[in-house]
Amino acid sequence: MTFRVRLTLVAATAVALAVALASVVVYVVVRNELRAQVDDSLRDRAVEVSRAPVPRRGRFFEIPPPLFGGPGGYIQAVRSDGQTFVGRDVNIPIPVTDRALAVADGSEEPFFEDRTLANTHVRVLTFPYEPGWALQLLRDMTEIDNTLSRLRWFLVAIASAGILLAAALGLVVSRAAVAPVARLTRATERVTETGDLSERIDATGEDELSRLAGSFNAMLGALEESTKAQRQLVADASHELRTPLTSLRTNFEVLMSDRELDPDERRRLLDDVVEQIGEMTALIAELIELARGDQLPSEPEEVRLDLLAAEAVERARRDRPGVTFHTQFQASVVRGVPASLERAIGNVLDNAAKWSPPGGEVDVSVDDGTVTVRDRGPGIEDEDLPHVFDRFYRASSARTMPGSGLGLAIVRQVAEAHGGGVVAERAEGGGTRVTIRLNGGPPPNS
Repeated sequence: MTFRVRLTLVAATAVALAVALASVVVYVVVRNELRAQVDDSLRDRAVEVSRAPVPRRGRFFEIPPPLFGGPGGYIQAVRSDGQTFVGRDVNIPIPVTDRALAVADGSEEPFFEDRTLANTHVRVLTFPYEPGWALQLLRDMTEIDNTLSRLRWFLVAIASAGILLAAALGLVVSRAAVAPVARLTRATERVTETGDLSERIDATGEDELSRLAGSFNAMLGALEESTKAQRQLVADASHELRTPLTSLRTNFEVLMSDRELDPDERRRLLDDVVEQIGEMTALIAELIELARGDQLPSEPEEVRLDLLAAEAVERARRDRPGVTFHTQFQASVVRGVPASLERAIGNVLDNAAKWSPPGGEVDVSVDDGTVTVRDRGPGIEDEDLPHVFDRFYRASSARTMPGSGLGLAIVRQVAEAHGGGVVAERAEGGGTRVTIRLNGGPPPNS
C-alpha cells in the first residue's frame, strides 16, 4: 500500500468518524427535543384536565378538549384498588402497573414512560388526580417515530456522501501533500542509478516536507563535497607520490646497471633512496591520518595537555638541536586522544623549527586548553595565510624545502575533531604564531 493511499484512507477515516459522531449528536439532540415537546404538551394537557372535574359516565371519562386545539391525547383513570376507567375514544385500556397504583395512592411522584399498545408506540404521563385516583394521558408517537426514521436515513445519506467526498478530496490533497516526497524519491533513485551527487530538489516553503527536501539537498551537497575532496586527495597524493617514486626508480636503475660506480657516488645514491623511502613513509602515514577525517582513532580520555606538549617539545629538541625552545606551561586538562594531540602539536613544532633561522628561538605555551607556538622565521605571506591549513598547499617559498604540505592540514583536522580549531597569524616583531584551541579552550583568535 502506497503512502498516498494510506494518507487518503486516514483522511477518509477521520472524516467518517467526525461525520458519524456529528450525525449521532444531531440525531440525539433532535430526538430529545421532539420528545421534550411531547412531554411538555402532556404536562400542559394534565394541567387543563386537573383544573376541572372529569365527569364519569359508567366506566368512561369525559375529558374536555384542548384549550387551543391540537392533539388532546387519550386518557385513562386508575383507582388505587386497580379499577380503571377509560375515555370514550380509547378502545384498548392501558395495563395497570404497580407504579401507576402507587401514584393513585399518593406514594409515587408523576412519571413518564413509553408503552406499546396494539403495535403502536405511545408516550404515557401518569399523575395524581383526586385522592385515591391517578390519571394517565397517552400521546401517539407514530408521527415522531416517522420523523426520526426519516432523519436517520437523511443523516446516513449525508454521512455517506461526506465520506465519499472526503475520500475524493483526500486523493487530491494527498497528491499535493506527497508531491515533495515523490520528488525526493525520484531524486534518490536517480542518484542511486547514476551516482550523480549534483542532483537537487526544489525546496521552497517552511513546512516539514520542504525542510526535509532542504536537508536532503544539504546531505547531497555534503556528499558531493566529500567525494570531490576524496578525489582531490587521491589526485594530490598520486602527484606527490609520483616524484619520489620516479626518483627511486631512477636511482635503482642506476644502481642495478652495469655501469661502474665509485664508492662515494654509490653511497650518495643509497642515501637518496633511504631519504625518499622515508619521505614516502611519512607521506603515506599523513594520508592515512587525513583519511580518518573527523573520526578519532580511539576513545577520548582525560589528557594533561601541558605534559603532552612537554613530551612533544623534548622530541623536537632532539630532532632540531639548532633551535632553542622556550616553554611556559600551565596545568591544563582536556578530553581527547593522546596520540592524535601529540601528532598535531609535533607538526606545529616541526613547522616552526623548520622556518626558524640557525640558532633561532621558538616559544611554546599551554594554558586553558590552548597551545600557542610562535617562531621567529620570515613569517607567512598575507596571500598564503588563508591556505596554510589546506591539504598539499605549499607556499612558493616552501617548495624547495622537504615536506608534503599535509602537516598543518592534519593539525586542523585533529583540532576540529576535538571540538576546537586552529589559526595562524603573523606575530608582532616577525615570525608566525599558531594557536590550537581544544575543547573547553578560548577561541584561537581571542
